Amino acid sequence: MSASEKNMNWQEANQSYLSAALASVRALLERHAESPRSGRREAKEDKKLQQSLQEASADMPAPAALETLCQKFGLSSFERNVLLLCAGMELEASFAALCMEASGDPQRPYPTFSLALAALPEAYWSAITPAATLRRWRLIDVGAGESLTLSPLRIDERILHYLAGTPHLDDRLAELTEPVHSPMTLLPSQQKIADQLAKAWKDATKISELPVVQLCGEEVSGKRAIAAAGCAQLGFILRSMPARVLPTAPSELEAFIRLWEREAALYQSALLLDCEEVDLSDVARRGAINRALDGLVCPMIVMSHERRFTLQRKVLAFDVPRPTATEQRNLWKSMLGAAAPVLNGHVEAMASQFSLSAQTIQSICAEAMAKLDESGPKIDPNDPPFSVLDPKFPASLWEACRQYTRPRLENLAQHLEPVVDWDDLVLPEQQIRTLHEVAAHVRQRAKVYETWGFVNKGTRGLGISVLFAGASGTGKTMAAEVLAKQLRLDLYRIDLSQVVNKYIGETEKNLRRVFDAAEEGGAILLFDEAEALFGKRSEVKDSHDRYANIEIGYLLQRMEAYRGLAILTTNMKQALDSAFMRRIRFIVQFPFPDAGQRAEIWRRIFPPATPTEGMDINKLAQLNVPGGNIRNIALNAAFLAADANEPVRMPHILRAARSEYGKMEKSLTDAEVRGWVG
Repeated sequence: MSASEKNMNWQEANQSYLSAALASVRALLERHAESPRSGRREAKEDKKLQQSLQEASADMPAPAALETLCQKFGLSSFERNVLLLCAGMELEASFAALCMEASGDPQRPYPTFSLALAALPEAYWSAITPAATLRRWRLIDVGAGESLTLSPLRIDERILHYLAGTPHLDDRLAELTEPVHSPMTLLPSQQKIADQLAKAWKDATKISELPVVQLCGEEVSGKRAIAAAGCAQLGFILRSMPARVLPTAPSELEAFIRLWEREAALYQSALLLDCEEVDLSDVARRGAINRALDGLVCPMIVMSHERRFTLQRKVLAFDVPRPTATEQRNLWKSMLGAAAPVLNGHVEAMASQFSLSAQTIQSICAEAMAKLDESGPKIDPNDPPFSVLDPKFPASLWEACRQYTRPRLENLAQHLEPVVDWDDLVLPEQQIRTLHEVAAHVRQRAKVYETWGFVNKGTRGLGISVLFAGASGTGKTMAAEVLAKQLRLDLYRIDLSQVVNKYIGETEKNLRRVFDAAEEGGAILLFDEAEALFGKRSEVKDSHDRYANIEIGYLLQRMEAYRGLAILTTNMKQALDSAFMRRIRFIVQFPFPDAGQRAEIWRRIFPPATPTEGMDINKLAQLNVPGGNIRNIALNAAFLAADANEPVRMPHILRAARSEYGKMEKSLTDAEVRGWVG
C-alpha cells in the first residue's frame, strides 16, 4: 500500500473516530436537555456509544488526531469533552439547537462554560482558568459576553483542522514564517555539523533540555541547508522566521511563543530564527530575541553572523565556513558529470575564483545543462563521451557565476563596466609587468594556496591587495578596469562618503557589508583616495581617536582575509598607515607621463570612427598633462568639431586644452602650443 493510500485510510478512519466521539458529547447534551431517565437506559446508551468508539479506534491504522492532541497537552476527560463540544458546533448542524435546549436559553445557541460545567461529567472549575490547558494553549477562545461562564466558546481554527486530520498552519504563524526544505546535497563539512546538531537534540531526554543551536558565519544558504538537514534526520518540520518580524510588545511576544509551542507540539516543528539582517543595537528587538530563545520550549535554531546572544538556557554554537575550493570543485564535477573533464581547467578556475554555496552551484549547473539541451540534441551529461559541447559553454558558466554572485552593495559602491584593455594602458614596462603579476596571483591562487599547500603554512596574508600610487589622471582607475576585464570579474568603486560614518560602529558595519557582499563573487574592490580610510593611526587622546583606530584595525583584518582583489589608489602615499603598507602585496607607482608616453596616449585616444585631420602627435605631446586630462581634452575637442560639422583638427584641440587648463587654474605656456596654429 502506498503512503498516499495509507494516509487516505487514516483520514477516513479518523473521521469515523471523531464522529463517534462527537456522538458521545451529543448524547450528554441530549440527556441534560431531557427529563431524567432511568439509570438502566442511560447505562445501555453509554455502553453502545463506548462500543462504537472502541470499534472506530480499532479501525485506526495510527492514533486518532483527537487522542494524539489529548496526549500531547494532557487533557482531562472534562477538558476533552469541552473541546469536542466546541468542535461539534463547527462540524454538526444539530449542536447549536442542542446547546440552546440544554442551556434552557433560546438566546444562547452556542457552548458556554456554564453549559459545560452543568452537562459534562467530571466537571471542575479550574479547567476554565486562563492558566489551564484549554485557554493557555488557545485550544478554545472565549468570546465577548456578559460574564465568563455565559460567554460563547469557540474552538481555535487550527485545532479544528487538526482534529479533522487536515494539516493547516495557523494563519498567524503562516504570515511570519516560511518552510525550509531539506537540500539535495550537503557538502562534507556541512554534513558533519548537521549530524552534530541532530545528535545533540537526540541525546536530550526531554524537550525542555534541547539546547538552542546557533549557526554563525557568512554562509547563509549553507546554514539554512545544515538546519534543514539536521531537522530532517529527526523528522522535524523546519520553518524560518526573520527576527525583524518577531513581536517586541510583551503581550504579542507571549502570544507568539504560545502559538509556536503549540505548533511544535502538534507537528514536531522546529523554528529557525534568522538574525542575519536584524539590527541588534535595537534594545527592544534584542530583548525580544533573547526572550524568544529562552522562552520557547521547542527545537530552536538561530542564524547570525556572530555569537552575540547571552541566554539562560544551554546554547550549542557552530561556525559554518564557506565551502572550500576543493569542496566546490568536487561538487562542480559531480553536477556537470561527463561535461566536467572536457572543460579544460575551467572547473578549477571557477572553484578558485568564486566562493559559491552548494545550492548556487546546483542551480547554475541545472540551468546550464538545460540550455545545452535546448541548443542541440538531447544528451545525457553522465553518458561519456560528452562530444556535443557548445564552445561557448565554459564562458557561459563563468558568466552565470558572476550573475549569481554579483554583489548587492546598494549605495556603498559603484559598479564599473570595463571597456579598456592592455592596449589602452600607457605605462613604463616595469609597471605593466607588475600588473600582469597581479593578474597571475588572482588566477593561480587556488593552485598555490591549496594544491601546493601554502595555506597550510598559515591563513594570514592570503588576501591580494594592491596599491596604485600617483598623481590624479595617471591611469590608476584605468589599470583597475584593465585587470577586471582580463580576469572577467566585477569591479566596484567604493564610495567612501557613504562608507565612512561619524557614528560609532557604523563605519565597521558598512565595511563589513562591502566585504561580505563582494566575497562570494571575488569581485575587485577599488578604494579611490584610500588615504581617507587607510590613513595613519593617531595617538589616542579621546574616544574619537580610539574608535578611529578601531576602524583601521578592523579594516586591516578584513583586507588580510578578503579572498578577492582589493585595489587602493592614492596620490598621498605618505599619508597611509604603515600597517597597511606592510600588508599590501604589490605597490605600483604611476608616474607622470613624459613626452614620449604622452605622444603614445594621443595616438590611442581617438576611437577609429572619429574623423580627424592634420593631427600633429609630437605637438600634442607638448601639453604637459597626464592621461586623464588628455582624455578630457580629446573628448571636448570632438564635441566642438561635431558641432561645427568638421573633423577634429588642431584648433579644436587648442580650444579644448584652454578650457581644461582653466579648470586646473593653469595657463597654457608658449612652449606647450608653439607651432600649433600657423
